[in-house]
Amino acid sequence: MKIAIVGYGNLGRGVETALLQQPDMEAVGVFTRRDPASLTSQIPAYALKDLPQHEVDVAILCGGSATDLIEQSPDIVRHCNIVDSFDTHARIPEHFAHVDAAAKESDHAALISTGWDPGLFSLMRILGLAVLPNGSVDTFWGKGVSQGHSDAIRRIPGVVKAVQYTIPREEAVARVEQGQGEGLTARDKHLRECFVVAGSEADQEAIRHTIVTMPNYFADYDTEVHFIDEATFDANHTAMPHGGQVIRHGHTSEGTPQVMKFSLDLASNPEFTASVNVACARALYRAYQEGRRGCMTIFDLPLAYLLPISAEELRANWL
Repeated sequence: MKIAIVGYGNLGRGVETALLQQPDMEAVGVFTRRDPASLTSQIPAYALKDLPQHEVDVAILCGGSATDLIEQSPDIVRHCNIVDSFDTHARIPEHFAHVDAAAKESDHAALISTGWDPGLFSLMRILGLAVLPNGSVDTFWGKGVSQGHSDAIRRIPGVVKAVQYTIPREEAVARVEQGQGEGLTARDKHLRECFVVAGSEADQEAIRHTIVTMPNYFADYDTEVHFIDEATFDANHTAMPHGGQVIRHGHTSEGTPQVMKFSLDLASNPEFTASVNVACARALYRAYQEGRRGCMTIFDLPLAYLLPISAEELRANWL
């Protein structure tokens, strides 16, 4: 299958790395709003406006949720099937509706909001709900770098570089594991810590205020903002680890508690997210070949579609 990469930031580079390991995929090219000649990609680079001129089975969109995907996904799905990692949870229903309408109108398929959260963690949340319906679920992220939140900060005027770490509160994790997490708020469960390099003329207090009051990103959390120089940033804040866990606590009968956990410990958030997106591109294309159209999420596709392995081999070796 012919795969295009749209955008060549951290996630786009991760998708390129993942694509080059797939036996059933061909990387058509990287499509960018920048000068294609400025990219150091291992595959050909083209201007984003030229995407409709290429034969593409699935385009993997690697832009940010704050401003890119909300516009790009419904636009690009008019030309080809798409996968995106839109991660603003509160706006997923709205985004789904826009992409679904555009995909059906153009006879294409789309898979939105995939990666590890939303994505793999979403699957674990509904699996826990199915197995332990009498219970509660909590999700913890970090400690690690949130790509979407970091990108949102970098879009603020006056910001040169920025990174945001999501830090789970250990006391909240302990309460959830003991079945005592009821009533915990987002603020109770996580701290957000931001390191920002501001321009020489930038108003740091204005930047700080914009960050801590940003809806869907920081407004519901205790958020610390640290302004540092570029040398310190480059020395201490360029790695991109992340991780987290989904914890389902419930009872199968009175006095019989059960706990389900799914956790990730990632050395590279963008490379892992990219690996999920590439597998999802395979699943989406298989669904498209079977006649599925419109927008989907990871809930709508069989797990077997993620793999380049036959059903017979799955039953023989993995069941």
